[in-house]
Amino acid sequence: MITAPEFALICSGAFLLVGMLTGIWKYRHMMTSANAEAPYYVNIAHRTSLMYSFATLVLYAMAQHSVWSNTVNFLAVLVSVGFYAAAIGTYVLHGLLRDTDNQLQKPHKLGHAELPSWAIGTFMLGLIVGEVGGAAVLFSGMVLGVIS
Repeated sequence: MITAPEFALICSGAFLLVGMLTGIWKYRHMMTSANAEAPYYVNIAHRTSLMYSFATLVLYAMAQHSVWSNTVNFLAVLVSVGFYAAAIGTYVLHGLLRDTDNQLQKPHKLGHAELPSWAIGTFMLGLIVGEVGGAAVLFSGMVLGVIS
């Protein structure tokens, strides 16, 4: 069975690779556009993929030193990286569609469709609770592991 730290390390590597691939995508746009710029969410996808790869390394280290069970640590990592992946996926989708430069601006657009405000609000609340909660669980377990 895979451990929470191993899962975090695998996810960190995956986010790093996505960051590199979106960097190629960004570079391609910069070389072919008249203003030498990539679409807004192509830039965001590139930067956040790289940022989340390093954030996931922090989750890895905290899970390694946490006193909580592997099940608790694994769920905390899973929730955090699940929301990281969902955010990156959203950025990639908006980069492909070139439908907005602010996904939180009303009306919420996805291509030519409008998304209901409650869906965006619910996702953002879940993201906040999931990312902060997952990190808090790992942090508390790591602190207890370090000081004991």
